[in-house]
Amino acid sequence: MKGKFDTLLYSVVGVIAILVIIVGINLLGGLFKVRSDLTENRLYTLSNGTKKILNKLDTEVVIRFYFSKDNASVPVPLRTYAQEVQDLLEEYQQFGHGKIKVVKLDPKPDSDAEDSANLDGIEGQDVNLTDKVYLGIAVSCLDAKTTIPYLSPDRETLLEYDLSRAISSVANPKKAVIGVMSALPVTGREAPPMMMQQRQQSTQPWIFLSELRQNYVVHDVPMTTDKIDDDVSVLLVVHPQGITDQAQFAIDQFLLRGGKMVALLDPFSFVEAQTAGPYGGAAGYDSTLDKLLPAWGIQFSATKVLADPAFATQVQRESAVQSDPTILSVTSDGINRQDALGAAINDLLLPFAGVFTGKPADGLKEDVLVKSSTQAGLVDAAMLQAGADAVRKGLKSDNISYPIAIRLSGKFKTAFPNGKPVPKGSPEPSPSPESGAASSPSPTPKSESLKEGQSAGVVILVGDADFPYDAIAGRTQQVLTQTVFVPSNGNLNFIQSCVEQLAGDSDLIGIRSRSSGNRPFVVVNKMEAAAEEKYQSKIDQLEDSLNQTRQKLASLQTGKQSDQRTLLSPEQQAEIKKFQENEAAVSQELKQVRKNLRQEIDSLQNDVKWIDIAGMPLLVTLIGLTLAFVKRNQRAAR
Repeated sequence: MKGKFDTLLYSVVGVIAILVIIVGINLLGGLFKVRSDLTENRLYTLSNGTKKILNKLDTEVVIRFYFSKDNASVPVPLRTYAQEVQDLLEEYQQFGHGKIKVVKLDPKPDSDAEDSANLDGIEGQDVNLTDKVYLGIAVSCLDAKTTIPYLSPDRETLLEYDLSRAISSVANPKKAVIGVMSALPVTGREAPPMMMQQRQQSTQPWIFLSELRQNYVVHDVPMTTDKIDDDVSVLLVVHPQGITDQAQFAIDQFLLRGGKMVALLDPFSFVEAQTAGPYGGAAGYDSTLDKLLPAWGIQFSATKVLADPAFATQVQRESAVQSDPTILSVTSDGINRQDALGAAINDLLLPFAGVFTGKPADGLKEDVLVKSSTQAGLVDAAMLQAGADAVRKGLKSDNISYPIAIRLSGKFKTAFPNGKPVPKGSPEPSPSPESGAASSPSPTPKSESLKEGQSAGVVILVGDADFPYDAIAGRTQQVLTQTVFVPSNGNLNFIQSCVEQLAGDSDLIGIRSRSSGNRPFVVVNKMEAAAEEKYQSKIDQLEDSLNQTRQKLASLQTGKQSDQRTLLSPEQQAEIKKFQENEAAVSQELKQVRKNLRQEIDSLQNDVKWIDIAGMPLLVTLIGLTLAFVKRNQRAAR
């Protein structure tokens, strides 16, 4: 009896001891706030760039998070995404060292939270005739405030970037100035009066520039300018077709003063070719900086386009899909992932790009950011008119990996050793008056132009000017009542990261692209693809047979209708009947094959579902029974 009591006592004491230990661990864990992110893509771990931004905060930043959590009309996917946003905001608060304050508000109808949302510019999305769903944030610091009216799940991969950018913009309200020089309508273009009469609308700024305007002040710089203003932090040159020597001299002096530039050149601008109209293209569709590049030791051919079979893009043309090696789908193999710019992107889409060759001049360092494969070669831009097949046949690989985007850094030397060039058509300066002759007062002497860099400058050169264009970089999508831009590749990331790195806010670069929380069942998808492939050849064969039968039947019927006076012979009538019966039989067989395919895929999904539901409990049960059996044998052996 005593032994049983001791066993019971020890069992109770042991259980209590375990409970005390568990409670203690939880208390200590809550006190030290130790966390572990076990997701494969580290979805709930802030990037180093975000942590640097948070560490620099010296004033409290308030984040008001608006979500209609009690609204039954909120779709389940949106509710799941809202929880993901909330979890990420908790991480911000955790690493904010007391400088991040998160306020959660539920904007119910006629509530103070709804009034606050309206004042902050948070827009409710209509889900039916009576309900509105709110999911947005407002970030404020002192008198500065920025708003994300609607957090679209389609921008999930940009969520951390959007939040960190909002914090950075209110914590550093003074915005850097970005100068934009372009022959393309990058900043938007007003329709001429004659075009407005024909109901042609003005073009909007490109999306990437609209995004930059949230963090920077953007100024237009004409391609005929003779000076870049001193307040410009970064000069963005996009397709400088027709740029004057005076403007290139202005860029030269800007870089010698320690300026920074991103230049997008192009041997064939797809966007210009699409927007030039019937009277455009007289000067071609290429662009370069012919005075500056040679002084830097760099060559860029404005007549050669890179063709790379390894990065060829599947393009739908007419009724067929073609592999076009001049439209490059650059994967991570062609991106310098060791560089801060390359680490922010996984892929790029570059149509009709050019390449950079040569050796940088003394004092300049070259970093290759994007390159081709060794299968690439150069083709004349004129061959693009012949089509992808002609390009593939005429392509000869040079066994060279060509640089498509490079960065030059260091102290530049002038490309204009004789000073500022004289505009074409300007009169030569008059000779100085002879000695003893009456002379007019001499003009105020101009300051001498710089010959060498006063401080280090940086230039990023990209051999394609079209990749930031909206239709190439992504797509617009209607989400409830909001129109959002969804990137379809890394183009938007790349151009914005280039500007951000040169503008000094490099902490934003590494946090632009996060992994999506959507985790597809890769193994299941492969099994479904294998099942589909098993039936696809049969489906294709039956569809071809069905199309041939219908064509022959239509030909016979058409022949009959074209000459109604001709009666069909019994043989012709029998042939038509045969084709009709064959059509019905093939159609029925095709339906059965497709039905079998759906059944196999459904069966596969059900098998996986039952394995997920019952597999783990069964495994735990088997382990428990095995342990019990082993323990029983050990006791029996005693």
